[in-house]
Amino acid sequence: MTKALSLDTLKDHAGKASVPKYDRADLSPGIVHFGVGNFHRAHQAVYLNDLFNKGRDHDWAIIGAGVMPGDAKMREVLAAQDFLTTVVDQEAHASAATITGAMIDMIAPPDYAAMIETLANPAIRIVSLTVTEGGYFIDPATGKFDPQHPAIVADGENPDAPTTAFGLIIAGLKRRRAEGIQPFTVMCCDNIPHNGAVTRATVSGLAELSDPDFAVWIRDNVAFPNAMVDRITPATGARERKIASAEYGIADNWPVFCEEFRQWVLEDNFPLGRPALEDVGVTFVEDVSPYEIMKLRILNGGHAAIAYPGELLDIHFVHEAMENELIAAFLEKLEKDEIIPIVPPVPDTDLTGYYELIATRFANPKIGDTIERLALDGSNRQPKFILPSTAARLEQGLDVTGLALVSALWCRYFEGTSDSGRKIRFNDEAADRLHAAALASREKPARFLEERDIFGSVADNPHFVKRFAGALESLRNRGTAETLKRYVAGEME
Repeated sequence: MTKALSLDTLKDHAGKASVPKYDRADLSPGIVHFGVGNFHRAHQAVYLNDLFNKGRDHDWAIIGAGVMPGDAKMREVLAAQDFLTTVVDQEAHASAATITGAMIDMIAPPDYAAMIETLANPAIRIVSLTVTEGGYFIDPATGKFDPQHPAIVADGENPDAPTTAFGLIIAGLKRRRAEGIQPFTVMCCDNIPHNGAVTRATVSGLAELSDPDFAVWIRDNVAFPNAMVDRITPATGARERKIASAEYGIADNWPVFCEEFRQWVLEDNFPLGRPALEDVGVTFVEDVSPYEIMKLRILNGGHAAIAYPGELLDIHFVHEAMENELIAAFLEKLEKDEIIPIVPPVPDTDLTGYYELIATRFANPKIGDTIERLALDGSNRQPKFILPSTAARLEQGLDVTGLALVSALWCRYFEGTSDSGRKIRFNDEAADRLHAAALASREKPARFLEERDIFGSVADNPHFVKRFAGALESLRNRGTAETLKRYVAGEME
């Protein structure tokens, strides 16, 4: 029998799902989190739920916050189920459901004043974010803050009525300083190289537009720890709602499905304290960089590598791409020949073993992760996940046949049709210009590389340009499958 998820029905769900062992009435807020999407609810919220189940740190509950138009709908859905979430871990031969209760409220547009009031509350000691890789207003090629983005310009001109997460953070910090309250820690949980430093640049850069002195104060007084986060978490759709209902008897309007694996490596820099997350599996280190580079290049780079051949070969699910012998062999050769050899050493980690674990995770048939999801937002993801490996190899005078092929596959994808002629649905803020550049590259292959905000100086390297042009020609004349076959056989020139 299926019952709607709520605090009143928790006891009814206890037979098929793990439910909170703590009384939600005992929780009080310590964290405001911007971006209450699936990844956050499968990651940070799960770690805190585990900690609360141990009877620990009940003063670190989450208040969610959103600034996007869809966040009002998210709040409505979650409020109807008392901000509980069903998290379903799915592996090939097992699955398990957990109902988490770490979030106790959510604020969404148009309640911006309430967000600032909450941020100014002395009980809030951490403000965390998952606003996607492209949500930090950073030029992807230079890595520097972009003060010209319309949303940033608007907040810079109206600092007392901000509508971005960063403008709201600044307003909250300004209120705290005026009231003699110590600043909260700002903790980024997005897949961005040096994500704490990037967040610091965005917050202080935005503050500088209206109050340069306050920007200096932020740089001098606010902690922005770096972090590496990892858990494959696809989007929620009818499939996931149906499984939650049919297998677990839970009518959850926004359940989260994910793999069992999770990882969080975090710089221990929290002046106002933090929950004891090390007790539930978080690794605290002085320097996150080695873990971060490993994950971004091997895992996220691997996702980016299989996304576009998957789209061009009309493959829907990620595990189906891994079942394709050519794509799986392409990924393995790319990782072992070109990516892993230039990843710096990571403490107590075998990089080849790490990749092999990732390949197993990608092949999980129950996750339901889609190739379309991996292909979205490439204009922000390619410069973070693929091109750093390309640049590193070029700097060392090493070949980039496979990495240039990844860029060529991305270009071929933006021509807009798969090898079978199926129309590709783009999901990228730069889709129009990338589509135009890809079409223009039919006459001049290097035209796609002229998108300098993405490719940067890599586009100036004649070896990369040659490899890119050769791969693109092969994709157009021979097709994706034959090109992958040639690469795997070592026949690409």
